[in-house]
Amino acid sequence: GLSLSNTVLFFTVDSGRRRHAPLVNFNPFTPDSLLIQSATQQRNNRKRPHCIASSGEDMEASDVEDEKEILPPSKRVTMMQSNMMSRYASEFLELERIGCGQFGAVYKCVKRLDGCLYAIKRSKKPLAGSVDEQNALREVYAHAVLGQHRHVVRYYSAWAEEGHMLIQNEYCNGGTLSDVMADNAQRHARLSELELKDLLLQVARGLKYIHSMSLVHMDIKPSNIFISRKSVGSCDEGDDEDGLNTNVVYKIGDLGHVTQASNHQVEEGDSRYLANEVLQEDCSNLAKADIFALALTVVSAAGAEPLPRNGDAWHEIRRGKLPAVPQVLSPEFLSLLTLMIDPDPTCRPSATDLIRHPVLLTATKSSADQLRVENNALKCKNALLERELQKAQLARGSAGQKGNSSSTSRLIGKMMSRSVSLNIF
Repeated sequence: GLSLSNTVLFFTVDSGRRRHAPLVNFNPFTPDSLLIQSATQQRNNRKRPHCIASSGEDMEASDVEDEKEILPPSKRVTMMQSNMMSRYASEFLELERIGCGQFGAVYKCVKRLDGCLYAIKRSKKPLAGSVDEQNALREVYAHAVLGQHRHVVRYYSAWAEEGHMLIQNEYCNGGTLSDVMADNAQRHARLSELELKDLLLQVARGLKYIHSMSLVHMDIKPSNIFISRKSVGSCDEGDDEDGLNTNVVYKIGDLGHVTQASNHQVEEGDSRYLANEVLQEDCSNLAKADIFALALTVVSAAGAEPLPRNGDAWHEIRRGKLPAVPQVLSPEFLSLLTLMIDPDPTCRPSATDLIRHPVLLTATKSSADQLRVENNALKCKNALLERELQKAQLARGSAGQKGNSSSTSRLIGKMMSRSVSLNIF
């Protein structure tokens, strides 16, 4: 009755037609992993007294083989075990490379079967048993558990091929927050305070979900915040929840550093966004380290100077001094961001606290009011256009009747519809 949907299976057949038990990985981020491990121990400890007492004449050879089949193996599936045929080449058409780094590369692909776009992350070829392989497997485990939330990049599948780990995720057509920041810097543009609050609120929703699963991200930063841009007029199931006037959906991605909130040995993320307590090996409140990194991510998106990796400026931030931003932000918003980088992690708000914070609730309400005004203006414009269209149709009908009643007369420029230009402010 155990669910093994998040596992990888690998079967072999030897020359004696005896099937070995499938190799299976235990996902440490799921409650089922404890049940699976318990079942494994019970099966390993299971004895068959009648086999010892019997001479073997009352047992068929197939019975012995079946008994061996249910015994789980002692080793796990590694990335070195792969199919002879390339699944990547057979199932996907590669369009372009959209990202690269120390982990490997990400490609924009079309799946040949369904014709939809996906992002395929292909890791570099790691050594078997290395830290890189462990990180790649951990990312798969995390995606399998967390990939079903609006503000987390959606996960579809993963497989090992020629020693590489490949992860099929949703394609985010807006790139990353880091891309937006680079474009803004080139155009001398900035995100408005309302847009910054929108960013903070959406990522906080994603963190709330991650933290509710007793997991932490540990590498929140602009390059790991992905963007999906909705077409104008599209409807999303999360619109009512967010209540924001935005066609931008922010999603948390790159889960290679995800770990359990109770873990006391973590893989450190980018030092520019790293909370000081994690550097000091205090892992008693890892969820608040995500909050610290989120505040600096918002500050970076506001146009602040590049964050320091070390030195006095690095320590100033860890003492609770917010980096300067080149735009005027409200004191209430700056106060919230400052609280999020408090040197004492217990003083920082949780993701749930952020979602309920008055500063963000006020932004949500004002944004919803603005959207309501724009919708009302659009409805008014459509109503005027509809009335003008009806008048034009009536005029055209009258003109047609007059033309039929007189064979010698011609209608030139009379009772014809005129083009109408409307500007609603």
